[in-house]
Amino acid sequence: MGLNDVDGRLLRGLIEESAGDIVVRLDHRGFIVHASANIAQLGLDVEAALLLPHITDLAARDHAGLVAEHVGAALAGRALGGWVEFPVAACEGHGACHDPRCQRWYALSLKPLAGEDGTPEGALGLMRSVQHLRSLEGELHARAITDPLTGLANRHAFCASLRRHLAEGGGQQLAVLAVDSMRALLLRYGQRTADEVLWGFAKFLETMALPGCELAQLDGERFGVLLPEVSGRRAREWAEEVITTFAALAAPVSPRAPQLTASAGLARVECTVDWTLREAELGLVLARAGGGGQVAVAGCRRAA
Repeated sequence: MGLNDVDGRLLRGLIEESAGDIVVRLDHRGFIVHASANIAQLGLDVEAALLLPHITDLAARDHAGLVAEHVGAALAGRALGGWVEFPVAACEGHGACHDPRCQRWYALSLKPLAGEDGTPEGALGLMRSVQHLRSLEGELHARAITDPLTGLANRHAFCASLRRHLAEGGGQQLAVLAVDSMRALLLRYGQRTADEVLWGFAKFLETMALPGCELAQLDGERFGVLLPEVSGRRAREWAEEVITTFAALAAPVSPRAPQLTASAGLARVECTVDWTLREAELGLVLARAGGGGQVAVAGCRRAA
């Protein structure tokens, strides 16, 4: 299907204005009857297609309705204005692939076309990649919920996870762990050494974590570990193993090197986020009050 002179001038103008974008021409039903060569980056060749693809076919399944609403308004001559954003499966398996790693985000803007009698005849569309914006948003979100030193989730993200578990009934075991005497270590060896110790302890916890554990750095020296569906006894056994193993690995290699130990407090996830964290942190206080290198539960202390 060819373009008339008016459509052709508009199409050329769009191409000149937005080199690198994808320009599409839709018929009155929303099928793509023409597209610029850049549509090949989506794995499509409209000219060679036996059946014309519909514009909504480009969108991921969970965004097809949103695109259909936007396109329907434009084809009816009542464009909603602005852009609609949706992910496109940009790979060879375009029609059947739903792998998020293959998805690329695009924004679509449509301009209705009408015949001389005012009857809607379709629309011209401009598809512009917004993948870099989506990637940036994802990176900013990741930074907002991640501790920059250790790469673990921060307190805000951890508390959000606790709220979700509580909404589902709770019952999990929570451990709050910390390297003992971090303040003294900081004053004696400086911030760089303290950061290295915290980073190393975080990586150690990652290797000791049970399958399904969630880890976070709660503040400058305390770490939270949300254990999967295990009993309180199993949680204590795991925490004691962590404390004992860390003490062995951190044993000083010379008399002048510091002796590093860690302590842990345990609590059951129940009531509220604040209550759960307070109970686990109180257990940590009790463990440290006993000289460190211990595991304790509020109201009941147990040496590792």
